[in-house]
Amino acid sequence: MPPLASALLILLSSYLIGSLVFGILYSRIRGRDIRNADLPGGSGTYRQYGLWPAIIVTALDILKGVAAVLLARAIAPEFVWLATLGVTLGHCYPLYFKFDGGGGIAPFNGGFMAAAPLAATPTFILALLVIPVYKATLQPRLKINAIPFAAACMLIFGIVFSLIFHQGLAAFVAGAAVMVVRAVQMLRQPGRESSGLS
Repeated sequence: MPPLASALLILLSSYLIGSLVFGILYSRIRGRDIRNADLPGGSGTYRQYGLWPAIIVTALDILKGVAAVLLARAIAPEFVWLATLGVTLGHCYPLYFKFDGGGGIAPFNGGFMAAAPLAATPTFILALLVIPVYKATLQPRLKINAIPFAAACMLIFGIVFSLIFHQGLAAFVAGAAVMVVRAVQMLRQPGRESSGLS
């Protein structure tokens, strides 16, 4: 397959996979649309429906990131970064749900982990460790939810570890760029300033 055709196929298929926003699907099974009250990622699902639905939604959103990257590896490994971009873009702006999705954190994490496990593992561990430290120190003053703060820290960690391990930098930057644009957009929307951005 010609390189351009491979790149377009990976981008399109990853976007369509990402557009399966499981928080929205779950909420519709429960008889409403979660977006009327919260964001459709793991954090919003936890606030609206509890722990187990949130775990399931988060796991499925992570797995679609993994699936997009594995599909890209099977078609054209040099375009794995497009899979991370596409799946994150689909979650944030889903074709099936009027282009109004979540913040992209879970599918981005799944894609990055599949694309660059050596760089992703310490990135995620440090980002998780930031959360309790932030809650105990800066959150009372900044009044920003811990998840977007940890995600911002993760951007720094991800670039550093991608450079250290020489893997996944393009995939990380591509997905992170979409996530940052979506985060800025959501923070400008009324009522979303303190949300989990997931």
